[in-house]
Amino acid sequence: MSDRSIVKAIGVISGTSMDGIDVSMVETDGDTVVKPGPGRTFSYPNDLRKTLQALIAEPARAQSEPLEDLEQAVTEAHIAAIRRFMAETGIAAAEVKLIGFHGQTVYHRPEIRFTRQLGLGDKVAQAFGIDTVYRFRHADVASGGEGAPFVPLYHRALASKLQQPIMILNLGGVGNVTYIDGDVVIAFDTGPASALLDDFVLRRRGLSFDENGQLAASGKVDEALVAAFMQNPFFDRPAPKSLDRQDFHARAKGVEALSDEDGAATLAEFTIQSVVAALRHVPRAPQRWLVTGGGRRNTHFMKRLHEELGVAVDPVESVGWNGDFLEAQAFGYLAVRSTLGLPLSLPTTTGVPHPMPGGELHRAA
Repeated sequence: MSDRSIVKAIGVISGTSMDGIDVSMVETDGDTVVKPGPGRTFSYPNDLRKTLQALIAEPARAQSEPLEDLEQAVTEAHIAAIRRFMAETGIAAAEVKLIGFHGQTVYHRPEIRFTRQLGLGDKVAQAFGIDTVYRFRHADVASGGEGAPFVPLYHRALASKLQQPIMILNLGGVGNVTYIDGDVVIAFDTGPASALLDDFVLRRRGLSFDENGQLAASGKVDEALVAAFMQNPFFDRPAPKSLDRQDFHARAKGVEALSDEDGAATLAEFTIQSVVAALRHVPRAPQRWLVTGGGRRNTHFMKRLHEELGVAVDPVESVGWNGDFLEAQAFGYLAVRSTLGLPLSLPTTTGVPHPMPGGELHRAA
């Protein structure tokens, strides 16, 4: 495969929330050419999801037990998802050059240089007769990197024709950004995105999230509390840096004295101000923000971000990307980069000492 040949790669990942297995396709040269294809999400078998959730709640087991049967079951669930994806989209195995198989993260502790994703790359390669790349994060973590985020170089490829500098904001449970200006790529976690607000409305209203940000939009922000939250030293720490979903929960207890509306408004504003604080760590203010993750559907978040940032803030769909499948596509793209020996992460994205190739290839034959 030459440096510039364009191939079809399938990427597959299940995130830490385990709400499903995302499968998508991308046509790419592993560099600047990317053409995203279709994507699908398939549920884990219920028993398997419960077993994985129980494992993640016991870090010592997740780190050290062999877990052979569970790893086999995770692999089989991913194979079934890829098989359904190919059947539903009419993509034949003969068309696909590579599969990028992320696997299921069950333990991630970069501070001890250890990460564990369950999934057997050789079994995936055998199942489809397609070369498969897996263990994407291991080289990064082993060399002292954070092992995340891994989507920024895919963001750079997607954004190569867009006006720059540009900021890609992912509003999941935690927020993270990718700043792109030519070859300059900087990525880091910004602070809480939807996690604090989701957990608050679940406690108060029994709802899994604040739909369209309606509850937050109807309340009054406690500015003193937001200012206190923003005193956290994390916001001044230079990039790259990362957070756990639970990192701000203890400090956010201050909203418990507020009404449902005011508590939601205050937590939402904390998210907005933590995103604004990201501008401290990039060379130039971007002229446009593109938003992915579930938070892009929160109209209150989007309105407040536009007001505070003073530039265009749009969902990634406005430039033709699919925010539900960016991460799956990224691992298809990274699989191609891996086979070319190109970096998957940079000092400015994960804190590795130098641009870091990675991934392990299992040949189908």
